[in-house]
Amino acid sequence: MKQVTYSMLTIALLSSSAVAADTLADAFKDGKTSGQIRSFYIDRERAGTHSSSTLHRKALAAGGHLKFETADINGFSLGTALYTTNGILGLNRSSESSERNPTLFGEGSQGYSILGEAYLQYKEGKSSAKIGRQKLNTPFLGTDDARMLPNLSEALVVTNGDIANTKLFAGHVTKMAYGTFSNAYGSTSQLGIQGGYGLNNTSNKFINIGNLTADSDDTAGVSIISATYTGIPGLKLQAWDYVAHDILNTIYLQGDYGFDAGSVKMKVSAQGIKQNDMGDKLLGKVDSKYVAAKLGASSGALSGYVAYSQTGTHKGSDDTRDGTPTGTRLSTNGGIVAAWGGIPAFTQGMVTRHMFFADTDTTKVAATYNFKNTGADVKATGYYASFDVGSGSTVGANSTATESGFDIQYNPAGVKNLNLRLRANYPRDFVPGLDWDEYRIIANYNF
Repeated sequence: MKQVTYSMLTIALLSSSAVAADTLADAFKDGKTSGQIRSFYIDRERAGTHSSSTLHRKALAAGGHLKFETADINGFSLGTALYTTNGILGLNRSSESSERNPTLFGEGSQGYSILGEAYLQYKEGKSSAKIGRQKLNTPFLGTDDARMLPNLSEALVVTNGDIANTKLFAGHVTKMAYGTFSNAYGSTSQLGIQGGYGLNNTSNKFINIGNLTADSDDTAGVSIISATYTGIPGLKLQAWDYVAHDILNTIYLQGDYGFDAGSVKMKVSAQGIKQNDMGDKLLGKVDSKYVAAKLGASSGALSGYVAYSQTGTHKGSDDTRDGTPTGTRLSTNGGIVAAWGGIPAFTQGMVTRHMFFADTDTTKVAATYNFKNTGADVKATGYYASFDVGSGSTVGANSTATESGFDIQYNPAGVKNLNLRLRANYPRDFVPGLDWDEYRIIANYNF
């Protein structure tokens, strides 16, 4: 599905008798404009004995997105959105690049703009289809909107809800444009490919998803199917299958059951991931698993949960593809490959995603208090996670990393659609000898 295919399909549909010129004019006249204005300040000061522990990086950026979607014509509609991020207050000058946090920008820590959405959509009853550039959120392939701009996908997606209490999903993704958070990882980083991002992680352009996953465009993309069932009160079951052609297959399962225990609302959740290489094995040997469980409770304004996860050990067979440059050979076997911005794990930290390393046991506890009943629309969350990486891992073996942090959100009563957010994380031994304190101040205005 090349980009020209999307364009030709759009032209054909707009030229059909079902889409007359005057109707098309009305569709644009009755269309909807929406968007978000975002400002983001980040400050990360490192410490410890690691060689990079003296770095102190910060950045301030402003941007967001502006979107327009036509009204539908016989079920069809068109949508487009422009995304942009820009450094402000002098923090985007190239002379300061060594001190500028790159996760708010694109290549060279510079601002950029991108046509992130350009799609044709059709809706009929409980079915819908969308083709083109779009925001796509699934457990293993998603927006990961943790910095200035999200991940965006070039895809065909079809959903159907005709079966009672069941939602069916099918999609095929050919390209992705990583968001600004991808700049936290190097282009051949094993941490990156197991922490949400793959190879060639340029954040200001759409790139073949094969290049992002296995440094190869000799692949048919990623096909996705799923079913979500909610027919039993309190129970939600979902199953997903991601076929990265000639690379790997990922099966993701999750179940959640909520029930009342007196005045306390309880929720029990479980998830599992199984990955295996397939076809030409462009990423090498992959044979990995992850299991996790979570117990949550809430009463009034207070809620919290405890979660645990475990991965399998490295199987002793690395990526040995013939002709592959040494710098891109990764030991993914045993650890979970998460190359497309989707991180569904119960046990991930705000920045530490070691729970997908091979031979790793992770625990996490978190609690949230909602102050809304006091008259202020404020929600505060605190958490702590511990990642015990065993000897059977190829990344950070025989080490323990921890992360604590908080997240405070405030919606001012006097300014509708404004969200203010203060976030902090404090990893210790992210890699042995590397600690940092990080603070983020975020303002989002939606319209």
